Amino acid sequence: MRRFLRRLRRGRTTVPESFDYRLVTPMVLGSILNPINSSMLAVALIPIGRAFDAPPAQTAWLVTGLYLATAVGQPVIGRLVDAFGPRRLYLAGTALVGFAGLVAVFAPNLWVLVATRVLLGFGTSAAYPASMSLLRTEADRTGVHSPSRILATLTVSNQIVTVAGPTLGGLLVGAGGWHLIFALNVPLAAACLVLGTLRLPAGGAVPSGVRTDVLGMVLFAGSLTALMLFVMDPAAGRWYLPAVGAAAGALFVRRELAATRPFIDLRVLGGNRPLLATYARQFLAYTVTYTFLYGYSQWLQDGRGIDPASAGLLQLPMALAAIAITVPTGRNAKVRGKLVAGSLIQLTGCACLLLLTSDSPAWLLLVLATVFGVPHGLNSLANQNALYAQADPERMGASAGLLRTSTYFGALLSSAVTAAFFQDGATTAGMHGLAWPMIGAAALFLVASVADRSLNRVGRDAT
Repeated sequence: MRRFLRRLRRGRTTVPESFDYRLVTPMVLGSILNPINSSMLAVALIPIGRAFDAPPAQTAWLVTGLYLATAVGQPVIGRLVDAFGPRRLYLAGTALVGFAGLVAVFAPNLWVLVATRVLLGFGTSAAYPASMSLLRTEADRTGVHSPSRILATLTVSNQIVTVAGPTLGGLLVGAGGWHLIFALNVPLAAACLVLGTLRLPAGGAVPSGVRTDVLGMVLFAGSLTALMLFVMDPAAGRWYLPAVGAAAGALFVRRELAATRPFIDLRVLGGNRPLLATYARQFLAYTVTYTFLYGYSQWLQDGRGIDPASAGLLQLPMALAAIAITVPTGRNAKVRGKLVAGSLIQLTGCACLLLLTSDSPAWLLLVLATVFGVPHGLNSLANQNALYAQADPERMGASAGLLRTSTYFGALLSSAVTAAFFQDGATTAGMHGLAWPMIGAAALFLVASVADRSLNRVGRDAT
């Protein structure tokens, strides 16, 4: 210490700058807008269907609309964050969230409500890539190799709202009807706008030489939309959707390989196999997580005969378990052990779903929620740390957006699988059938975690 002080007086060293913790609150508050809108709806689908006299096949579009918009919007807006700075996109996105929430409260029919969910998907796509971009900038400024505490804070906050969303949604529906889960967006967006305006650093003038590869974005969005629409309702008569998706995808690849400043640099991304593996693990993990969140919530109400508020409360242990495991492990940037343990526990939870019956005791329902909460905490934290270590710093926004896209690929697949097994309602037999694809995805996730040796390097040099 004395040597350090002598060097400091002689001008041979400098005191490291500290992280600007004023950024944390708007980063966290903005990043939770997407998961809170994703998970609260789980217990509101049945009340909304009854209000508009709509069958499950139609109310499923409330889930699909947000996930599809998010899957497309995350990498697109992430690239815009890289080009124009995080502050502008953060403020524009949160303003759109507030507007969509207000319109949803007064929606006259189901399809207007679906449209507001699409707007929510695009609006909530801005804050997470903006936060990751800010985090990368602050880490470079302060010299912190891996700000694991801040990453853990983001992870914990997102985990809390994802798994506590059904509980909060159930309480809101019980207190004032399904409208309240949309109205909540208005004060949340207002808080984001105020904090973002006051605390986020200004991005300066818009760079005159920046090209955003609009054609690449359009082709990417078109390919993804067509494929996801087919996945949500596969039928022989809709053969043209995968054909359109494949054609748009081929044009997208050709465009990105030829572009000077591509939307997604496929050469760099293709050469970064560890990052691609992280996206694959995120897809598998969240396929299981969202299938449980939505399938289990509906089964509790239809198959077990529990009201929405109580169904939400029965999933509260999932949130508590996720927090309990993330807080002590969040400071450690290493990921391999977390992923292997998380995948094993997730696989165990999926197998336990086969034990459910129409009169399963409350203790079993609570234990199941707890079991699924632990891997949610471990997997989310580990994949986010892996992304931070593996992504190109100059494309952190787009890379973070693609991680969220992987998340919602899983959510879209889970929605399609849930709809397939719940065609006759959320029965116990349907829940047992749903458990098998969940077991398959969890097993693949375990294999991917064990086989990826590059994970040994993540977090080793963190400071």
